[in-house]
Amino acid sequence: MATKYIFVTGGVASSLGKGIICASLGRLLIARGLRVTVQKLDPYINVDPGTMNPYEHGEVYVTDDGAETDLDLGHYERFLGIKTSQTNNVTTGRVYFDVIRKERQGAYLGKTVQVIPHITDEIKSHVLALGNSGEYDVVITEIGGTVGDIEGLPYIEAMRQLRYDVGRKNTLSIHLTLVPYLAAAGELKTKPTQHSVKTLSESGLSPDIIVCRSEYPLDSGIRRKIAQFCNVDIEDVIASLDAESIYEVPLLMQQEGLDSRVIEKLNLPAKNADLENWNAFIQKIKNPAGTVKIALVGKYVEHHDAYKSIVEALIHGGAMNDVKVNIRWIQSDELTLDNVKDKLLGCSGVLVAPGFGDRGIDGKVGAVQYVRTRNIPFLGICLGMQCAVIEFARNCAGMEGANSTEFDKSTPWPVIDYMPDQSEVLDKGGTMRLGKYSCSLERNSNAFKAYQSDHINERHRHRFELNNDLRNQLTEKGLKITGVNPERDLVEIIEIESHPWFVGVQFHPELKSTVNEPHPLFVSFVKAAVVYGEAAGSLIPEGIKKEIV
Repeated sequence: MATKYIFVTGGVASSLGKGIICASLGRLLIARGLRVTVQKLDPYINVDPGTMNPYEHGEVYVTDDGAETDLDLGHYERFLGIKTSQTNNVTTGRVYFDVIRKERQGAYLGKTVQVIPHITDEIKSHVLALGNSGEYDVVITEIGGTVGDIEGLPYIEAMRQLRYDVGRKNTLSIHLTLVPYLAAAGELKTKPTQHSVKTLSESGLSPDIIVCRSEYPLDSGIRRKIAQFCNVDIEDVIASLDAESIYEVPLLMQQEGLDSRVIEKLNLPAKNADLENWNAFIQKIKNPAGTVKIALVGKYVEHHDAYKSIVEALIHGGAMNDVKVNIRWIQSDELTLDNVKDKLLGCSGVLVAPGFGDRGIDGKVGAVQYVRTRNIPFLGICLGMQCAVIEFARNCAGMEGANSTEFDKSTPWPVIDYMPDQSEVLDKGGTMRLGKYSCSLERNSNAFKAYQSDHINERHRHRFELNNDLRNQLTEKGLKITGVNPERDLVEIIEIESHPWFVGVQFHPELKSTVNEPHPLFVSFVKAAVVYGEAAGSLIPEGIKKEIV
């Protein structure tokens, strides 16, 4: 069977949820026995999102092969249970970078290099690379932005050409649009959808299926009107209503018949969908036995997308422990030793988040000190782990003024320092320690109890590391090294043996947590928080609607 290609575009407004629709469709097709992957094409000129401020782009999602990618790839992996790679996220910057490099090497034989055909051919090559691999029956390609954006035009043109390159019967165009409700008129309006489809069609790409985001159900009259003016069958007008959880969207799309229409139009061989495990997961998050409160201490908490994978991993960990995790968002630069007790009151666990730069570091270190001295379950990720080392060095190892050289180059105790191969690096894009690296675990540790394995592989994104020159001085005072990279002897996991559950990791475990395989560290962390909450009386049985004070 020839690989089938599905192109997903968006119109009217951004943030309608193309990534969730792509992930949901992918989940449904996999449940029907098909091999599926999802790809994101981003129109911005950055080569990748790795150098972007979290306020600009949210979290940077890192794949096993070390690609810094769009956060939508996290949705793809969590929903589909697949591994993505560099080929699953392509930007305009990368496309132009590759075309210019080829031109400099003489690859175009002296031809004038133009948007058409050279840029569009490069875009198509990235889509076809997945399809030609022989690994997938269906490749879903999400095009970032909205139709009509000038930077997105080459992508639309490339998709138009692909429909003819691989055969019209092997491609499908899905357009996600908005059907707003106007309170003054008391009705849903289809005109924005009509204009969006018209704009897309003017570029030569007519949608086969239209997915309509709306706050209210679409009656038959609305569906018929959209179908009539947008040249699709009424069965191809799919409603996408707001859901309590993003994990319900595949079920809503199944009820609307999205997967059935795709299978019929592409003539795909498919069995009935097996969503038993997915439904069981939904029931766990919708009907928990109780609620546990966990503080997330970070520098970008007003922009929750900066910690998207952490949030989802906590949901997964909560489901495995039959509890709902309520996150208390705490801005680290507003946290002090004077107010930390009030800020963390009622929390059964504290997660200190990753990040870069010195803003808010004192607040993170203060949060670590508070939980260490009160035996509150703690998980530190990347910078969070480094803050735990700094706090321990200052307050337990007698290293007054201990710090990271990222924040204080003249610190007398550089317990966190540049990795040996990072000190001379000047370029910022794609030059950190990125992607999957191995780690050997100490058996007598919380980490080993969580993983139930001597050897793990986790994804990294950092330049700084625990300073091995000071490692012995820290361990002599009670810091326990429970995970080490065997190839380079780099510290990956730290714990405090006298603490019930205190774990700091240099890697990013949140990036590997999926619905089918919740990450063991998050499962163990939430379990420790539940145990602490039960002992402290702060675990709320579900149904009791009160705030812990």
